Amino acid sequence: MENVLISVGSEHIGERIDVLISRSSHLDITRSMASKLCDQGLVFVDGAVVAKNFKIRGGGEEVNVLLPPPKPLEAVPQDISLDIVYEDDILLVVDKPKGMVVHPAAGNEDKTLVNALMHHCRSSLSGIGGVARPGIVHRIDKDTSGLLVVAKTDIAHDHLSRQLKEHSVIRLYHTVVYGRIDRDGVVNSPIGRHSLDRKKMAVTVKNSREAITHYRAHRSFDRFTYLICRLETGRTHQIRVHLSHIGHPVVGDIVYGPKKAITATNGQCLHAGTLGFVHPGSGQYMEFTSPLPKYFTDFISALKEYS
Repeated sequence: MENVLISVGSEHIGERIDVLISRSSHLDITRSMASKLCDQGLVFVDGAVVAKNFKIRGGGEEVNVLLPPPKPLEAVPQDISLDIVYEDDILLVVDKPKGMVVHPAAGNEDKTLVNALMHHCRSSLSGIGGVARPGIVHRIDKDTSGLLVVAKTDIAHDHLSRQLKEHSVIRLYHTVVYGRIDRDGVVNSPIGRHSLDRKKMAVTVKNSREAITHYRAHRSFDRFTYLICRLETGRTHQIRVHLSHIGHPVVGDIVYGPKKAITATNGQCLHAGTLGFVHPGSGQYMEFTSPLPKYFTDFISALKEYS
């Protein structure tokens, strides 16, 4: 096990140990994960095991956290239907439904897009992403629907990854946001891990990476706007974080928007509708579009009715 030492100062007096651990820059874990470590007897203060509700008393204590080795995740084939928009010998384009996770991770070990791809493609998926992410060149959130390109060979994977790095892949997202936006614009603000909530991203200057989102006001309603966004970069949760940052969070996004979400969208209203790239084999530019899903069109229809 890895032993991590956490510094404790006077500013931490009265803070719960699980909160202290989850906010530590030495670790990248959530509060629930910190609580589990405490329950497993892996957290020590001045050499003594403490419970998750232990509070720092005077500052200066020595906090040690023992981290068990991570369990390797290896995806297994599962017979799950796929909406395949295009397929050839070296890649395929998939239209992912809302609610499907792209690859296995803690809490979502199966029934992911990768599990379905492994069943469909058998052994024909690139290995660059490792055993948990075969073929995955880029990702979209669980509750985002729309298009993804998947690589069957390492050469195709490398070629597509370079296009993403060079910002030459066309990725257009449809979304509805809170508030009226009457002009097109761009958000150029770096994104990094949230300093307090490790599951979230945030606009920040600390440990951040360049992030650029272009948006076009497609249609305005009384209290909402239908936007089409173009990703120049592709950071985790980029569109959701950027639109929330400028005061127009995505409708239905309870992480970066109002906690009381609009239920008509059954989650965030965000759809990856256009994907364009140069084919790694032929060298020809290819572009694919995905029609707006029913949850999206139903919500737009309701907005038109009441506007």
